[in-house]
Amino acid sequence: MVVDGEWAKRNLGFDATGAPGDPAGLARRPEEDDALVRELIDFDSEGPDLARLGATVRGASTGLSRFVEIDWPKGLAPTPGAKPTGESLPDADVLIVTWTVDEGHALSRVLTPGLDSKNDWKPYTKNFAAIAADMRAGCPALEAKRLGTYWTTTIGSRRVTLFKSDSHMSQDGPKLANARVWKQIIEDCRPQWVITTGTGGGIGAQSEVGDVVVSRFVTFDCHRQFKRFDGDSFVSRADPPATRFTKAKALFGANSKFLPPDNARAPKILTAATAPQGVLTTDFFGFDNSADTYELEGKGGLSEMGDAVLGMVCQELGADAPQYAMVRNVSDPQIDSSHLTLAQQTTLAANIYKAYGRWSSVCSAIVCWAIVAGL
Repeated sequence: MVVDGEWAKRNLGFDATGAPGDPAGLARRPEEDDALVRELIDFDSEGPDLARLGATVRGASTGLSRFVEIDWPKGLAPTPGAKPTGESLPDADVLIVTWTVDEGHALSRVLTPGLDSKNDWKPYTKNFAAIAADMRAGCPALEAKRLGTYWTTTIGSRRVTLFKSDSHMSQDGPKLANARVWKQIIEDCRPQWVITTGTGGGIGAQSEVGDVVVSRFVTFDCHRQFKRFDGDSFVSRADPPATRFTKAKALFGANSKFLPPDNARAPKILTAATAPQGVLTTDFFGFDNSADTYELEGKGGLSEMGDAVLGMVCQELGADAPQYAMVRNVSDPQIDSSHLTLAQQTTLAANIYKAYGRWSSVCSAIVCWAIVAGL
């Protein structure tokens, strides 16, 4: 799928490319880039933000209130635990981490039904002051006065701790406090597996909104404040179990109707076999377009802004590290750059996320369930 302004009108119901300025198609300045990333992290479709898009977005105008309950296999329905106690994250077989407000809404709607990550999950503040000392002023964790929120669930016999992070590689500043957060929550939970999950930009014309990339490969593609990591690549020891992926694809069906009407098929689950098919972590808001402006093609199957920190931390932990996987859904596909400035393309990518990010994240949350159920 390659999208343009006409696609936006059909699928979002309005011209989602209307960015002012940038007539020469120049890249955004770093401070503009950071502000946009923060806007997407904080975007909350359960509040007034969706209405501020200025139009009724087809199939998405009421947030997740139209979510269709999932018919889980017998004995494998996610079952939320009681309210956690203490300052540490609970022990778990699997630790699942997500990032943006809307990703948190989707993950909690699927895996802790009845308990929302923003409104109900427990704040996580362990060692906050010490870690926050390495964060830049104004970042989400400092403003929230916490490192994240969390809850537990069980899937079959597996104990799962779910964590919505307020610490972000892209927001915390050059000291990379996010690495300290990763190390601490892994040490708290002592999991066999860690899954980082959420949205990302599809690389290549084959991606559609809602497709899920599952990868044990992750690579830094950094050209700004984390240029020192550029090209560093990490790989977990084994692929996560895929035995329930066929069932997961069937479970997409109840809510895939809320994905873009132009989707030509049901969402796919794509397991990366090599790093160039895996996840690419950028320190800029890059996305794939038909001109390959950000030179992402051939480096990964999907781009996002943080997962390689998990790979780096696990490499540092050595033999004590858990196995890990990236489970990322395509929130915005390749953009046709032939008739749009780069600013218009950027606005389009952001608006596709705002319209469909939570619904595509339902797909990746179901894949997280499938991995846990397959252990």
